[in-house]
Amino acid sequence: MKNRIKELAKAYAPEFTAVRRHLHSHPELSFQEFETTAFIQQQLTAFGVPFQAGIAGTGIIALIEGKNPPSKVIALRADMDALPITEANDVPYKSTNVGVMHACGHDVHTSCVLGATKILNELKDQFEGTIKILFQPGEEKHPGGASIMIEEGALENPRPDAILGLHVHPTLEAGKLGFHAGKYMASADEIYITIKGKGGHAAQPHLTVDTILVASQLVVSLQQIISRNNNPFSPSVLSICAFNGGFTTNVIPSEVKLMGTFRAMDETWRFKAHELLRKQAIGIAEAMGAEIDIEILVGYPTLYNNEDVTHKARYFATDYLGKEAVGDTEIRMGAEDFAYYSQVVPACFFRLGTGNTARGITSGVHTPTFDVDEHAIEIGMGTMAYLATQF
Repeated sequence: MKNRIKELAKAYAPEFTAVRRHLHSHPELSFQEFETTAFIQQQLTAFGVPFQAGIAGTGIIALIEGKNPPSKVIALRADMDALPITEANDVPYKSTNVGVMHACGHDVHTSCVLGATKILNELKDQFEGTIKILFQPGEEKHPGGASIMIEEGALENPRPDAILGLHVHPTLEAGKLGFHAGKYMASADEIYITIKGKGGHAAQPHLTVDTILVASQLVVSLQQIISRNNNPFSPSVLSICAFNGGFTTNVIPSEVKLMGTFRAMDETWRFKAHELLRKQAIGIAEAMGAEIDIEILVGYPTLYNNEDVTHKARYFATDYLGKEAVGDTEIRMGAEDFAYYSQVVPACFFRLGTGNTARGITSGVHTPTFDVDEHAIEIGMGTMAYLATQF
C-alpha cells in the first residue's frame, strides 16, 4: 500500500500542481467560493467520487467507501477560501482577482486533499472502511465554515472516528511534516469597546470626561488580567490593536473606540477572562465618569489534537516519509476553525512544510509575497492518502 501510494502521488503530482496553480489564480473570499466549489465538483465527478454539495453554502462532502464501509470512518478536511490581500508575486499563476489572494495556502490544502481523494478512490478495494472528505468554506471569517458544516451534519451519517487536517508551514522546509499532540492552537475572541463621555475644550478638562485618558487606562490595566490572573503555564494573549478617537489637538472627544483580540489555550480560563475583562473595563470607566459598551465576540475554540490519533498519525507519517522528515512543531497562539472539529471528534491537525530557503521561498502566511515550494503537494497528497488507509 505504501509503495503504491508513493507511486501514485509521484505520478499525479504534476496534475495537482496544475490544480493548485488554477486555484491560486482564481482565489475567492470566505463564503464566496462559487467558482472554487464548481471546479472541485468537476474534479470529483471526473474521479467518479460521489459527493453532496451546498453544505454551509459552498461546502462539499465526498465519500469513498472501501471494503466493509461501516467498519471505520476517517475524515479528511480541506479549506477553500482566500484572503483580502493584493498579491505581490510575479509568477505565471498570480491571482487574477485583484485584492484577493491565497496567502494562507488553502489552495495547497485543497489540492493535497483532492489528490489524496483521487488516490484513495483508485485503491478503495484495498482498504476497509469509509473515507469522508470535507471541502470547507470560510475558514478565515467568523463564525468559521467548520462550525456551519458541523451544524449541517458534516460529522454525521456517517460519523468519523477521527478527522485529519493539514496546514502549510513556510518556516518548515518542503518534504517535512510537524506534529504536536494535545493543546495546539489558541482560541480567538474579538473585543470591541466604546467609551463615551462629555467632550469639550482640551484647556478645560475639568468640564469634560476625558475619554482618551479612560481608554489609555484601559489599555494598560486590562493587561493585568492576563499577568495576574492567568496560570503562567497556560499561554494567553490580550492585544488591543485599534485605538480610535479624537480629530485635533485641542478637543477632548466624546467617544473613543478600542478593538483587540484575546487568545487562550484553556477553555475554562477563556470564559473566566471574559468576565474579568468586562468587570474591569466597566469599573474603570464608571470610576472615571464615562459610559462604556463592551462586546466580546466569541470566536474559534482551542484546537486540541487528540493524543492517540496524533501519535498514530505521526507514526504512520514516519513510516511513509522516514523519521528524518517528521518532527515536532510548536504550539501556536494563532487560531484555526479546524478547532471546531477537534471539539467534537478525535482530531489531528499537522503542519506541511512548504518553505525552500535556498530558492527564497520564505515569506510568511497572510503576506502579499507568500508562496510555496510545490514539491509539498506530492508530499501532502501522499501523506494524507496513506494516513487515511492506515487509520
